[in-house]
Order: sequence, then C-alpha cells, then structure tokens
Amino acid sequence: MSDIPSELCYASSHEWIRVEEDNIVTIGVTDHAQAALGDIVFVELPEVGTEVIIGDETGVIESVKAASDIYAPLSGEVIAVNETLNDTPEYVNSEPYGEGWFFRMKLIEKNELSDLMDANTYAELCEFKE
Repeated sequence: MSDIPSELCYASSHEWIRVEEDNIVTIGVTDHAQAALGDIVFVELPEVGTEVIIGDETGVIESVKAASDIYAPLSGEVIAVNETLNDTPEYVNSEPYGEGWFFRMKLIEKNELSDLMDANTYAELCEFKE
C-alpha cells in the first residue's frame, strides 16, 4: 500500500493538496502515482502568476516509462513553483509529500476543497485501480 498521509486532501488525478493559511495550497503528486510512473527524470511546472481552473493541465511529469500531465486539482493563481525539481526531479520519487512538491496556489474558489477526497477515500480509489 502506498503512503497516504491523513492530513492531506486528494484529487482523482492523483495530486495531493496541503491546505495552508490564507487560502494557499501546496500541490504535488501522490506516492501511488510516482510509484506507478517509475523513476522521474523531468518535471515541467507552470509559471508563477498563471491562473488555472480546476482540471487545467498545469505541467508534465516524465519518467523512464512514460509522460503524464499534471492537472490543477483546484482553481487559483500559481504563486510559487518548486524550482529544485529542475535539477533533482528524483525528489518526486523519494519525497513525494516533502521536497517533491510541485507548486503553490492562492485559491479562487475555496469551496472546491469540499470536492476533494480524504485519505481513506483516496486509498479506496487506489485499491480499486490496482
């Protein structure tokens, strides 16, 4: 079973969301997703200042096996990106919930948070898909 921290929220597209203060969220890809992708070799992230709507493609994650789009699990403005991933994309594999985060957003629609999954629901989704 993949690591699924209970303090985070989850999207069906396998992004995790950490709710911070002042309508700020940090977004990354789940342990389940990084394990399925394999060794990550490149991550393309959105530019700071980009406004996204829930479901928009925000970047690309490439592994030795495949490339996959990164989707916005919520609507908002990108306020920071993890530039460390330019040189060390392997953090997505080794620390998906820590140094492997993708970007931070200021939410436009805070009520969208209620549509995300908790850890138990996400775990059920992952078991169903395996």
